[in-house]
Amino acid sequence: MPTICLGIRGATTVDANTKEAIVDATAELLLEMTHANGIAENDVAAIFFTTTRDVNAEFPAVAARVRLGWVQTALINSHEMDVPDATPSVVRVLILANTDRTKENLVHVYLKGASNLRSRGTER
Repeated sequence: MPTICLGIRGATTVDANTKEAIVDATAELLLEMTHANGIAENDVAAIFFTTTRDVNAEFPAVAARVRLGWVQTALINSHEMDVPDATPSVVRVLILANTDRTKENLVHVYLKGASNLRSRGTER
């Protein structure tokens, strides 16, 4: 199969709305996502980071820049929609990566309190 650009989803929760907690949780998620899918920075076209509105002490993209050293990758941060009864303190990541995997063989990673998001149908 030829290499194509596909989206890999992931989410985690942060223990507190602090710079350290946001960067730690996001770095852990990025490492799990890239390891599970066998991708490196050169495979990544761009990464979208979103947070629930209660997570605003730091940009999640700092984890990619500072912890992973990904200075050549396009990154953007945003907030999620403020949906009633949604899981709080969530960081979501969408990695657009060049891969030879099929959509069915991608591994989407949900950690900590975000592990219930797939079962609730809020991540599609």
